[in-house]
Amino acid sequence: MNLSKSIMKLLLEAIIKYIAGVILVGILLFLPAGTIRWHNGLLFMALLFIPMFIAGIVMYVKAPNLLRSRLNAKETQREQKDVINYSGLMFLFAFIIAGLNYRFKWVFFPNGVVILGCILFLISYLLFAEVLRENAYLSRTIEVQENQKVVDTGLYAIVRHPMYFATLFLFLSMPLILNSPISFLIMLGYIPIIVRRIKNEEEVLEKELAGYSDYKKKVKYKMIPFIY
Repeated sequence: MNLSKSIMKLLLEAIIKYIAGVILVGILLFLPAGTIRWHNGLLFMALLFIPMFIAGIVMYVKAPNLLRSRLNAKETQREQKDVINYSGLMFLFAFIIAGLNYRFKWVFFPNGVVILGCILFLISYLLFAEVLRENAYLSRTIEVQENQKVVDTGLYAIVRHPMYFATLFLFLSMPLILNSPISFLIMLGYIPIIVRRIKNEEEVLEKELAGYSDYKKKVKYKMIPFIY
């Protein structure tokens, strides 16, 4: 009975946070745009939340503990709390500016860039899903879990932080879909944010995760092959 209640509580929490996310993003986009009849905004909402809904169902059925950890994750380190706050501000300004850009017709990308953004977004989503499949210890917070082991296969054999590789292109593709060059410039702020997070995360993993130092010697690149 307790297990059943726990599963139902998880489902309810996931539904509430999902609906809250849809409402929040919708407000940030369509209120500045002055209309809900913004095709790029609707396209972005569909690309973001339909795969998220499917991924949530899969995790709920196959990996409820992973879903629970991602829903309830809270950073304990001050430096990482700052990273989360900076990221939140970045999204806030990027979405609002995208809506205003549509409303006042400031500046747009050349033809075809929106389609490219959609393709990059979906590929990034697939990469993110693959990372979740490969790494059962993946968490939204920087922590070492009980009995955690170094994952060095699949994408982790190419770069040490494939999740950040996926999220980098996921985030940078968002303003392309929204057809907002100004928002794209804002989202470039994710690069120094994620570099800072990776630096702190690797310090924690080297201290607390057995075998991580050897893994660093084996896999040279942090996020982007042959670059970083």
